[in-house]
Formats: sequence, structure tokens, C-alpha cells
Amino acid sequence: MDQPNLKDHQRINDILLGPLERPALAWLARMMPAWVTPDMLTAIGFLSSILIAVSYGLTSVHPAFLWLASVGFILNWFGDSLDGTLARYRKIERPHYGFFIDHLVDTASVVLIFIGLGLSPYVNLTIALLGAISYLQTSIVVYLLMITKGVFRISFAKIGPTEVRAMAILANAIIFFIGNPVLTTPLGLFTLYDVIVVFVGTLLLVFSAIVAVQTGTELARQDDLAREKKAVAAARKERRRAKTKTARRAGTARGTVHGMPPA
Repeated sequence: MDQPNLKDHQRINDILLGPLERPALAWLARMMPAWVTPDMLTAIGFLSSILIAVSYGLTSVHPAFLWLASVGFILNWFGDSLDGTLARYRKIERPHYGFFIDHLVDTASVVLIFIGLGLSPYVNLTIALLGAISYLQTSIVVYLLMITKGVFRISFAKIGPTEVRAMAILANAIIFFIGNPVLTTPLGLFTLYDVIVVFVGTLLLVFSAIVAVQTGTELARQDDLAREKKAVAAARKERRRAKTKTARRAGTARGTVHGMPPA
């Protein structure tokens, strides 16, 4: 079975922190020792997600573990963002393997991080899992765009994984310094960190829903147009076939009139 050409896809990563991130990643790729491989960076990204999850769980012992979770987010950015950059810099890309492993690891990392957050004293486990669902739903939209349109869209409204990590680090700092006050809302009592997770999750769902509707409408138009073109081509083929049959019958009739046997 033929494999899709992942190397020729259009990559959209128009993020808010892009002007800072892109030159930083390019510099890091140039500075990496030869023994550092993209697979090693992917492993660092995954191990750092375990560090984040464990650190959030340990905040029940002391809030200072929020800082260790933030260090984990920085290491996660380092490994997850640099692995592909390093492969492209060294021209050792493995598009199909890289796409599969990178997103498999990303999915596992997201699940681990949100479970860790839900096991902390700061976020309700149900809300944390809903946050994971919203992130994974956005990821599914990204993968479907890649398959149906050949567009790998990492960012929505200038928000991408890097911005989400930055928001998590900022939230950790805020909670460490001011605590995690309980807020009264029409839907009940929620902690400040609950509200932050709900806000980010809702933002992701809204962005992915908008893109899903726009893409679905565009693909429907493309498929309708393709079907119409196919129907027109079939009609033209049928008309040519009918014209050929008519010409043959006319030739046969002329041969009979002149006493010639039918062709």
C-alpha cells in the first residue's frame, strides 16, 4: 500500500511566541553535540511529562513541587520541540516514523500530565480529565487536517503547545504565591486552578470546533465539485459511446442498401 507523502505537507506554526522560539530552536539544533539524536530528545520530552505528573502529585506534600513541575514543562518543550528541528537541521528526517512516534508520545504525555494535575490538591480530577479530553480533541482535528488536506496545523489563533506550556508555568507561579482560592460561580464552587484549566480547555475546544466546521464545509464543497466533474465526464463518455453506436448503425444501413453484407 502506498504511503502518504508526509514530507510535502504544509506546516502551519504561527504561534505568539514564534519570533522567540524559532531562532532559539535553530540555535539549539546547531549547538547540539553529534551524540544527541532526535530519538533521545523525544525520550526527554516523554520522561519530562512523567516528571510533571509526579511533581503535581507531590504538591500535596509541599507546594514547592509546583516549581519542579514548571521545570518539567521547560524540559518537555526542549525535547518535544527540538527533536523534529534537529532532524530537519541534520537532514535525517524519517517523516512516517517521526509523525507516528512524536504524536504517540504527545498523546501519552498529555494524559499523564492531566492525571497528575487531577491528583494534586489544586484541580478536581474530573475537570483535569475534561481538560485532557479537550486537548486530545484538538489533536484529533490536527491529525485529520493532515490526512485530508495535507496541512499540519500546530497553532490555532496563535496558540500552540508552547503557549499552553507557558500558561501552565504562569499558573503554577500564581498558585504558589497567592494560593488556590475557592471561587463561587453559578455552577458551584471551583478553585482558581479549576477555572484556569476550564478556560484553557474551552479555548481549545472553541478553536478546534471553528476549524472543524470550516474544514468540513470546504471538504464538502470539494467533494461535491469532484462528483459533479465526474458526472459530467461520465455523461460526455456516454454521449461519445452513443454517437459511435449511431455511426456504426448508419454504416451498416448504407452497406445493406448497396447490397453489401453488414460489416
